[in-house]
Amino acid sequence: MTAPTKTRNGQSDPIATTPNRPMILRVLEETGKARWLLAFGLIVVLLSITEVASGTTDLASTGTWSTALAFAVPIMCAGLGGMYSERAGVVNIGLEGMLILGTWFGAWGAFFWGPWGGIAAATIGGALGGLLHAVATVSYGVDHIISGVAINILAPGITRFLANELFVSDPEASFPQAGPGGSVTQSPNVQGVSSIDLPFLSGGWGTPDLLGALENTEWLFVSQAAGILRGMVTNLSLLTLLAWALIPLSAWVLWRTAFGLRLRSTGEHPAAADSLGVNVIKYKYIGVIASGAFAGFGGGFLVIELTGIFKEGQTGGRGFIGLATMLVGNYRPTGVGIGALLFGFTDTLQLRDPSAAHGLLLLLAMIATLVTAYYVYKKSWIVAAVTTVLGVGFFGAYLFTDAVIPQFPPALPFFAVLLLMIFAGGRLRMPATTGQPYRKGDH
Repeated sequence: MTAPTKTRNGQSDPIATTPNRPMILRVLEETGKARWLLAFGLIVVLLSITEVASGTTDLASTGTWSTALAFAVPIMCAGLGGMYSERAGVVNIGLEGMLILGTWFGAWGAFFWGPWGGIAAATIGGALGGLLHAVATVSYGVDHIISGVAINILAPGITRFLANELFVSDPEASFPQAGPGGSVTQSPNVQGVSSIDLPFLSGGWGTPDLLGALENTEWLFVSQAAGILRGMVTNLSLLTLLAWALIPLSAWVLWRTAFGLRLRSTGEHPAAADSLGVNVIKYKYIGVIASGAFAGFGGGFLVIELTGIFKEGQTGGRGFIGLATMLVGNYRPTGVGIGALLFGFTDTLQLRDPSAAHGLLLLLAMIATLVTAYYVYKKSWIVAAVTTVLGVGFFGAYLFTDAVIPQFPPALPFFAVLLLMIFAGGRLRMPATTGQPYRKGDH
């Protein structure tokens, strides 16, 4: 008989005491990875059923998920920026303005120093916006919302002025200009960085394309899973790889380092952190400046990788969408990444087969059914009734329509965020002192 294994609090571990339990299941459950595999499997099943029923092949194709991965980066960077700022106790509504600064500085830097110089300039440009927000809110006690709104208003004016000075050709100018092709509302074209396919998984470097072969089999569930995974490793820009590496890096920094502990303590209980010798003001500055740097990186990515040009108004509210992903992700890096990918996926469907967007109605109906079953199990009858009505509505719309309006897929994630805030808002927890002013010595 297997002897009970004690945990840190002295309680027996039910996983360890279960006899003849497969090792792989014990490892997955102990590391918390089983739920992620279960979630991925559920997504594959739902997308597979939707593809078969709607007759589309775009919901789980390589092209869709490869594009979604890139489209999600500016949103993800803005969300990470908001997370760092709020973990330090400062609300950053100015992410949209910092994203805009990143687009202009990214185009300017990329024209003179190439794409890597452009992304560095974009990061610095966004960080300057974060510095302005930090000075206003941390040092002078300006209301966080007012300061953020002011930055959102200032940023388009600043970039328009700079574009007029540096992108509009002037033979009498005494400083270097970007050259022909620019105007007060746009820059000359800029060059992106190279892309790669990962070896063996997507056929990079002349190796076999294993996931591609599985996707082409058209086996139900297997083909869709391979298509999604292959989209994550095909035609990957080096900037895309760098951007998505920020998710595990941020998780490690915030929860595995002394720096991360101090940063989070400034947002949770700054007086206690101050009493333990943490320089609260310094860490608030670091958090907000890092927030602007992340947003600036996202703006530079938008210009260098997604469009190849700076254009006035091209951010399209992605900074505000980043705030939504931060809420969806419950102020955690992994959640921010998943939320950004959701927005990127629905944004990508505008460029794909129209039947794929129509298939979203059936997908939503199935998701609503699963959510209803969960709340019935929890005996939350009111929520279950609401999700039942939603599920019936989505299924009816799928049966009695042939297409959806183009604005439906982009609006869908906002609708999802709204429902999340209504039904699960009590489980979302922001840092305790976010938005509150702090002065050294306050208790």
